[in-house]
Amino acid sequence: MVSINDVAKRAGVAKSTVSKALNNKELVSKETRLKVEKAVEELGYVPNKLAVSLSKKKINRVGLIVDIRHNSQFVDEISMQYLMAAFDKSKEYQVEVVTFFSSQFDDMSYYEINTLLKSQRINCLIIYHLSIENQNLYKVIEEKDFYIVLVDSYMINGKTSCIAVNHYKAQYEVAKKTIEENEKINKVLYIAGGEGGHITNERITAMKILQHEYKLELLIKHGDFNELKAREITLEFGKDVDMIICGSDLMAIGAEYALRDMGINKPVAGFDGIKLTGYSQLDFNTVKQDFYLKSSSAFDELMSLLAGSKGKHIIIDHEVCRIKYLDIIQ
Repeated sequence: MVSINDVAKRAGVAKSTVSKALNNKELVSKETRLKVEKAVEELGYVPNKLAVSLSKKKINRVGLIVDIRHNSQFVDEISMQYLMAAFDKSKEYQVEVVTFFSSQFDDMSYYEINTLLKSQRINCLIIYHLSIENQNLYKVIEEKDFYIVLVDSYMINGKTSCIAVNHYKAQYEVAKKTIEENEKINKVLYIAGGEGGHITNERITAMKILQHEYKLELLIKHGDFNELKAREITLEFGKDVDMIICGSDLMAIGAEYALRDMGINKPVAGFDGIKLTGYSQLDFNTVKQDFYLKSSSAFDELMSLLAGSKGKHIIIDHEVCRIKYLDIIQ
């Protein structure tokens, strides 16, 4: 077993300095702390108190990491469905869950994230909408420190699975349906999600295929899944296009109301199938996802990984539809 003496030797500092760097960071310089953290990471050192805690009893404790960075306006719609399913499954499997927001890890190093999770005896994670803004969470996955299932993100290894709808296929289908339901569509505004994300790139690829198939002029802008930003994009570019396709229902709502404020009626499509679209009584095509099912399936897959299965990519069904008010209240 790696000891604190091994860490001190690797970092070229005293044993007491290692202790200070790990427990009282303000007592050492940033340069020294980084040396110690690098040595800890390279050697796989686990502090004694944590090692004792972990050795007492093997407990599968699941960390739920929820990203509300871009979807705070409808956290009760999607994130709560995810959490409800996870809580139900935790009762079924008789395991504990601990909930985190991904923003908690923004200013934490890989070592600090790893230590925090292990100090709470967490050996499994379900990460919802992994943000490209937190590279140290990606490193946690790459290092295979935990059994992990990603919901709506794509990474696979021996201890990591991912689960999502087929975002390319779903985006293609809802956009194609909207194009074919309307005449004289030549120029399309596509309001995508966050720039650089795997899911956003999959959907943009689908839109570019449709651009080629229907000989369209395609204008792509990033709305970051934000209703206000989609509204602003629509106010700037909406007059000059024939149709607006959005990467989320929330952005579609922003686009619809921007068009109404300009006195313009143009077809709009969304993505997600959230109930808010029914309550708003806006009539547009969308991709309906079962968020409860996705989270429930993620928990099942996590238990499968614990039982020895290898990481894999799981596809959940979707439906292209319109969300009606009467449907959601029944």
